[in-house]
Amino acid sequence: MAKQTQSELPVAIVGGGFSGTLLATNLLRHGVNVVLVERDEAQLAKGLAFGTRRPEHLLNVRASNMSAFPDDLGHFLRWMGFSADDQANRFVPRLAYGHYLRELLIDALGAAPGRAEIRQADAVAARVAGKVVTLSLADGQEIDCRALVLALGNFPPVSLPALASLPTGIHLADAWMPGALDDLGDIEHVVLLGSGLTAADAIISLDSCGYKGRITALSRRGLKPRSHADVGPVAKPVSEPESRGSWLVRAVRQRAQASSWREAVDELRPHTQNLWRRHDTAAQRRFLRHLRPYWDVHRHRLAPTVAARLDALEQEGRLAFRAGKLCGSDIEGGSVRLRWRPRGTDAEESFTAQRVISCIGPEGDVTRAGHRLLDNLLAQGLARPDAHRLGLDVEQSCSLRNAAGEPQANLFAVGPLTKGEAWEIVAVPDIRRQVWDLARYLSSAHWVGGEGL
Repeated sequence: MAKQTQSELPVAIVGGGFSGTLLATNLLRHGVNVVLVERDEAQLAKGLAFGTRRPEHLLNVRASNMSAFPDDLGHFLRWMGFSADDQANRFVPRLAYGHYLRELLIDALGAAPGRAEIRQADAVAARVAGKVVTLSLADGQEIDCRALVLALGNFPPVSLPALASLPTGIHLADAWMPGALDDLGDIEHVVLLGSGLTAADAIISLDSCGYKGRITALSRRGLKPRSHADVGPVAKPVSEPESRGSWLVRAVRQRAQASSWREAVDELRPHTQNLWRRHDTAAQRRFLRHLRPYWDVHRHRLAPTVAARLDALEQEGRLAFRAGKLCGSDIEGGSVRLRWRPRGTDAEESFTAQRVISCIGPEGDVTRAGHRLLDNLLAQGLARPDAHRLGLDVEQSCSLRNAAGEPQANLFAVGPLTKGEAWEIVAVPDIRRQVWDLARYLSSAHWVGGEGL
């Protein structure tokens, strides 16, 4: 077989969830050869978020803003058979969106015979020699590529030290683990650690499974995600705010008082990434320490029907949100006694539960993720964590920075791994633009259409 030229070498994408699928689709549309490596066949073209089989798990973004392509914002609406007038405000099941992504990939593969390959394998190492990256798989095979893109999505949360001694049957370290909703008949009290979107999913699923006991969601501040408005968004385009730091916070609060908090937050959407980048590391760290939880619950909202179900469960006395710090745990027969300190006090309290489910969100520190390919790149100095340990250190172009802070010409990352650089890079509207831009760069399409020349 003739040796492939540099231009014929594929782009290798590790991770076949939303980010990887969409990048592969865009690259194929631009004529680039692609190898998509995904170790879990069930997650291919869906990922964790859209791989759920539970119909009660709804998208947290309106159907009108869920197109996979920034140049065709009505694409998903047409795929669903929705009209822009009467269905744009629907929040559809995430499993439906998973089918949408898989169909996009299948169509892209069909339109590019011989230019795409899907490998069900575990990528474990990579080496760089000039303009060629060689990706090693766990089965011993190797893939030569002209660029390697990490699209690994979110990593499972690391178990909390206070729960380290609990047996698996009582404590589930990840809300998405199999068995989280099994054998609920004799359980009187379920404790969720965390109160964000993952906890909301768990609460809705517990209720849908017929669980009639009590649910407590414990987090440091006891905050729960706000609801989307029934119709929207209504925010009009505004110029990027000139304020920074605490002055920006003050300006947003004033805007919220003058209009609404939803409008004040939505007005920032086109500017959020640039605002993040224009603050130095110290200012970003202050935001993460003091404001991140409040930003998250106002920015990442619930579908109105989901928010209404949570409110109803609270009114019935079956659901409670508690603010405090988990201090420890002790086994008592078939239950666990959780010791915690309510926020604003020094006194320790406790309650007993039969199941504890961690909903604390994904692990961002790549040095703790336990991913063999990441560990290999870090050990070689070809990659490094970002300053806040939210993911990998990358350029705005998605190029990985090595241990010395230098951008790599043929190593990239997309999606949640780039959160330290972009901050807002977990929702579909943000990721679709990121992978669109990277596909254009890797195919040199950014030099046509009047944008480069």
